[in-house]
Amino acid sequence: MTVAGRASEAAGKNRRAVPQTALLVGGLILLAVLAVLTMGVGARHVAPGEVVRALFDYQGTDDHVVVRDVRAPRALLAVAVGAALAVAGALIQTLARNPLAEPGILGVTAGAGFAVTLGSAAGLAGGRAGELGFAVAGSVAAAFLVAAVGRTSPLRLVLTGVAVTAVLNGVALGLRLMLPDTFDLYRFWSVGTLAGREQAALSWPLTAIAVSLAGALLLSRALNALTLGENVAHTLGANVGRVRLTTLVLITVLSGAATAVAGPILFVGLIVPHLVRKPASGSVPWLIAYTMVLGPVLLLAADMAARVLLPTGEVPVAIVTAFLGGPMLIWAVRRYGAGSL
Repeated sequence: MTVAGRASEAAGKNRRAVPQTALLVGGLILLAVLAVLTMGVGARHVAPGEVVRALFDYQGTDDHVVVRDVRAPRALLAVAVGAALAVAGALIQTLARNPLAEPGILGVTAGAGFAVTLGSAAGLAGGRAGELGFAVAGSVAAAFLVAAVGRTSPLRLVLTGVAVTAVLNGVALGLRLMLPDTFDLYRFWSVGTLAGREQAALSWPLTAIAVSLAGALLLSRALNALTLGENVAHTLGANVGRVRLTTLVLITVLSGAATAVAGPILFVGLIVPHLVRKPASGSVPWLIAYTMVLGPVLLLAADMAARVLLPTGEVPVAIVTAFLGGPMLIWAVRRYGAGSL
């Protein structure tokens, strides 16, 4: 390529980078605005200006206590869970080369549900801390089982995930049918919601999510090379086996921690990567960055809608995301075709 050609290509990349950066900054501004609005919505309405004062000039009033002690931790949880699920979805779709893949395909959700059911049946998963521990352990064990069996190819990974999910869901359902008390304990965890979850011990799950999100950003360039094909990735110096293993670990930690603290919340990992795929222009680093911002935006909006849809109480946020995710899945199938499944 001539010097003039290289200069033209570099100028084209710079022109694309400016709108992409502007979109990312716009997304961050939208996230901040939505977080403030969300902290004002609920049984007790708090004006946006008062929310800002509660965060930066705490006076100890009733409104400030509600914002600082309840709604701010809940908003933080929504940001962490939304980012974790969205980035995990982008990673699994990139790794499996399947635009319809989502984090649950690794058996994470089924593993967490099976472990909580088993712990409840044994009388060991009482309380939020017990549920959290069993959910994390189950999601990690299921994901690594799927990864160990299906690591050789994207198709085998998907098929293994579907099989393991079916088995774990079947066994867990059998236990819940035979042990009604276990079902009563399980059903409270199985509702994907943010309500009340902000009061649990979240320091370790949120730290794991933050570290994994940073790891996803660092790994994104290697994944970018992997999308060009294994031979090209080798030529560019990427260790394909290590990249795959690291990606699987990140997906497991992100989706496992999010599921453990908030319960099963479906479709976020499917919806968000599709919404940002076009502005990302085939770049995995930009895809990860966009999903890291838009995932929290989606979950904050869904959580705010969940609080106001019913005048007598809250709708679990997982129901809101399911209403959004159903049409999105139909759109994805129509766009990419059933052959992508």
